[in-house]
Amino acid sequence: MNVNQKNGCYPGRLIAVEGLDGSGKSTQIYLLKRWLEMKGLKVFFTEWNSSLLIKKATSKGKKRQLLTPTTFSIIHCTDFADRYERQILPLLKAGYLVLCDRYIYTAFARDAVRGCSPEWLHSMYGFACHPDITLFFNTPLQIALGRILGGRPQLKYHEAGMDMGFSHDPYESFRIFQGKIYDEYQAMKGPFGFIEIDGTATIEDQQKIVRDLISERIDLPCFRSRTIG
Repeated sequence: MNVNQKNGCYPGRLIAVEGLDGSGKSTQIYLLKRWLEMKGLKVFFTEWNSSLLIKKATSKGKKRQLLTPTTFSIIHCTDFADRYERQILPLLKAGYLVLCDRYIYTAFARDAVRGCSPEWLHSMYGFACHPDITLFFNTPLQIALGRILGGRPQLKYHEAGMDMGFSHDPYESFRIFQGKIYDEYQAMKGPFGFIEIDGTATIEDQQKIVRDLISERIDLPCFRSRTIG
């Protein structure tokens, strides 16, 4: 995959957020979405692993613990490809601001930790353009873990990385799994041009940084919805 292949072919703009579970990225992209909508702009939001076409197969495979790392990766790529072809690409062509809570970099990080070849992953997702802006919410591992574990009575099998055999204890497995994912994100920051946001800052301070950055890099008035009057 050409790491310099940005979304430059379409009138829309693609904005993605990445980070560990508990990094605060989902809160920030939701706040950004609401802010852009209140400004009357054309906005579309999509999140990782949410294709209705693939959801049942993914759920069944996880529940029965049938997924190998390769199968797991292919299913997630199929999910993404469905959303990319049906939602992301058409709306970029239609001139929307497309917001993605996780993008292909989530697969690059998680699937590489599960043992998939980075070259194979980059090739598999080669159909997807890279975002105009990718925000990486850099939150220290212990803080991110505290946020997730503090609100979860029980971790799911794959969420905790139990399929990798890191530990028999799901919480320790989750810590190891997330630590390895964090290392993958750190390695991707430079090559993929991530813009780093301090995940330890207050929600308000983070959102101000995000809004200022988006306003500087994108001509937002160009994305105003047409009103009928």
